Amino acid sequence: MDKTALLDLIYVMAFLAGGLVLGIAPMILSHILAPRKTRAHAGKTLEVIECGVPGIGSTWIRYGVVYYLYALIFVAFAVDVLFLFPVAVIYNESPGWTELFEFVLFVGILALVIVYAWMKGVFTWTSKLKSPRD
Repeated sequence: MDKTALLDLIYVMAFLAGGLVLGIAPMILSHILAPRKTRAHAGKTLEVIECGVPGIGSTWIRYGVVYYLYALIFVAFAVDVLFLFPVAVIYNESPGWTELFEFVLFVGILALVIVYAWMKGVFTWTSKLKSPRD
């Protein structure tokens, strides 16, 4: 085994050890630092709390599906915008008609998705009537 292969093996082992330490250390630290008395000891396991404070009123509410659609559309377009940065860098280095066509095609498909979602009524937020319990 030559010197560069041995050095590469040492780097791989160091990264493997670092990954294992960074993966296991939070679990060990949380076990050490976690409080020993929890709600299970106080007999309040079914009580809903938020930030350590007991809730006021009913905590069982339902979110509309529109909220999740907005979240999914946001995540999808955030990922797509992240793809635009490397494409813009490559286009800046070697401008050509092929790269420009691919860039315009990608942005055009994104625009069509927005138009399609708009036509389907995804972006209209309908408010529901409040129940008499609230």
